[in-house]
Amino acid sequence: MTTAFVTGGSGFVGRNLIPYLTGRGVAVRALARSDAAADAVTRLGAVAVRGDLAGPIAPAPLRGVDVVYHSGAFVDVWGDEREAFDINVNGTQRVLDAARAAGVPRFVHVSTEAVLIGGPKLRRADESWPRPRRPIGLYPRTKGQAEERVEAANRDGLATIIVRPRFIWGAGDTTLLPALIEATHDGALRWVAGGRHLTSMCHVRNVCEGLVKAAERGAPGGKYFLTDGAPVEFRGFIEAMLRARGVEPPTKSVPHAVAKAYSYLSTVAARALGLGRPRLPYTAFLLIGEEVTVDDSRARRELGYVAETTRDEGLRELAAARIV
Repeated sequence: MTTAFVTGGSGFVGRNLIPYLTGRGVAVRALARSDAAADAVTRLGAVAVRGDLAGPIAPAPLRGVDVVYHSGAFVDVWGDEREAFDINVNGTQRVLDAARAAGVPRFVHVSTEAVLIGGPKLRRADESWPRPRRPIGLYPRTKGQAEERVEAANRDGLATIIVRPRFIWGAGDTTLLPALIEATHDGALRWVAGGRHLTSMCHVRNVCEGLVKAAERGAPGGKYFLTDGAPVEFRGFIEAMLRARGVEPPTKSVPHAVAKAYSYLSTVAARALGLGRPRLPYTAFLLIGEEVTVDDSRARRELGYVAETTRDEGLRELAAARIV
């Protein structure tokens, strides 16, 4: 692999993937929808290609590319249905069409375990689990529909691979950890039933490792979960992240049944009455308020994935990145 095209280059995964690739001698072109995004990917070592997942994607900048890494997405669990569909589903199709027209041989799609929300409880889920007929929530639904487009495109010289990291974390996260810190400072963060349920997670640099190995060795049409290793207690991990940033974790807890009912009813009411984003959208509850663990054995077996960055290393980096 000598040349790659990255969507979502200024996002959390993209900001780590670009230097991960350039550090291995790969030339990177990155889609940028704004001047700020173009400046960001250029500073990271990529050639900025102006464009937007919500609009036409020209095939010309993809010519000569060995692999497309599609990490751009609408990632919120709450928002405008049409916007999420246009970015996650139509946007994925636009990139697939451009890749095919340009003769790109490999396409690696960054997905999520959330596509399985709405089926059985996610306990040690593997790639054999089918997507539910009725995914719960905007994000699971549109990302699942995007997977359908990627699977359908796996033909006629274009090999497509789906990678599903669970709970991406690490220094530079501008979404999840900041939200947890804000909720802690506001006194809004509560542990569900003590927070002792298990979770899988994947450091952002391990995500990059898995994406590159999927591009190099992934089976056409294959799916691969990525994690840091064995599941850990949700509360213990969140506490460690908060403390790494100098924030003392909360101690209060809410019974599981109460938290689930509150999340579900407030979400239904917010949708029906146009009340705006609820404090804990039901999709978010299902992703963090209960056990969600996945099995990445296939990636380790077929791709040679090892999760090179340990949790302790990631936590030390979080502490080192702390702004005093």
